[in-house]
Amino acid sequence: MKCAIVNGPNLGTLGRRQPHIYGNRNWEEIYDALQERFKDSTLVYFQSNHEGAVIDYIEDLSGQGVEGLVINPGAWTHQSYAIRDALAALSIPIIEVHISNIYAREGFRAHSVIAPVVTAQVSGFGVDGYRLALAYLCEAHL
Repeated sequence: MKCAIVNGPNLGTLGRRQPHIYGNRNWEEIYDALQERFKDSTLVYFQSNHEGAVIDYIEDLSGQGVEGLVINPGAWTHQSYAIRDALAALSIPIIEVHISNIYAREGFRAHSVIAPVVTAQVSGFGVDGYRLALAYLCEAHL
């Protein structure tokens, strides 16, 4: 199975940004572990701090043969109807991932405009949320 992982704003600073919330591992370490764990699947990855670039990438997923998507929209979770609409146009399973428990943080973080258009949401398991989401997509044989 070919799965894409998309990370939104500020997630390029994993390992340095608020390690008490987001952990000490950088994205390269996390991605390498995911590739090792899901070696029977093809994983592709994209991160941007630019909303339009993320939308362009999402719109091109079917052209890449992607069969499942894991997305951590970061702060766009709470405000980006444009990303929501791009996701809603997909016909593949989508898992929304959040490293922290967005429901136990500031009130504005508890509302996801993305949640209504995704298959499932994983929140609060740290970076292990990516593994859980990929396990569902790659091992559940949807």
